[in-house]
Amino acid sequence: MAIAADAGPVERRFMREAMRAPLLDALDEQRLARRWRESADDAALQALTGAYMRLVIAMAAKFRRYGLPMADLVQEGAVGLMQAADRFDPDRGVRFSTYAGWWVRAAMQDYVLRNWSIVRTGTTAAGKSLFFKLRGLRARLGDLEGRLTAQARATIAADLGVEEAEVEAMAARLGGPDRSLDAPLTGDGEGDWLGRLPDERDRPDVEAQRAVDGERRRGVIGRSLDRLTPRERLVIEARRLADDPVTLEALGARIGVSKERVRQIEQGALARMRAFIEREVGDPVEAGLVG
Repeated sequence: MAIAADAGPVERRFMREAMRAPLLDALDEQRLARRWRESADDAALQALTGAYMRLVIAMAAKFRRYGLPMADLVQEGAVGLMQAADRFDPDRGVRFSTYAGWWVRAAMQDYVLRNWSIVRTGTTAAGKSLFFKLRGLRARLGDLEGRLTAQARATIAADLGVEEAEVEAMAARLGGPDRSLDAPLTGDGEGDWLGRLPDERDRPDVEAQRAVDGERRRGVIGRSLDRLTPRERLVIEARRLADDPVTLEALGARIGVSKERVRQIEQGALARMRAFIEREVGDPVEAGLVG
């Protein structure tokens, strides 16, 4: 297998050495796996995983079409290989090479999904299958150019057991990499995409007026509370100003009166507050102070 062109000198040397490692037969795999499993023998682990780094490199070469560095793919695959060695049971009658292949592929797939886009891609099993199989299915249907046709979208959705909208969204996402908002609009560097986004925030004068109005409301409400008796203020704060309002029954039990009496205190206090606010600012509802 050819060494990746984007690999550095260290990576190239590592790959050549990995490809020259001796192959293992089934008995060798079981012997090394037992030594690692039963005795935590590092030499056995190194021999077992070293023999199958060629598998990691070969699989990484297949994933390079997603535009990620070969060295990073190999590193992720090596992590999957170590996980396979930790979980491999030599008494199950399965070759380590077969078992490890699943772990290596899963590690590389997760790496591709994490790095393909800043938008999370394929978090479900169906989504991952769609991500990795969409290109091949489109090629099989002869639908590789432009937007998916309705027939191709329906066929792929039925094949993978997903919604047609998911197929369309994934096809659009695979159509190109993420773009920076700081990227220039033209070749001469004039302007950028960020400058074309509308600013949906309120104007500074509107925000300033809102802050002034809010401070005014708090001041008027605070002065209206100061004109209540201690019991009335307690009821209003517990029933109207608390994040988690207290029920009439619970508040009545706290202050030693019936819930009907609490309701009467609350209504009387609100009426007094409303009268004060009307004298201060006019219509309290219009001012946003009393609902």
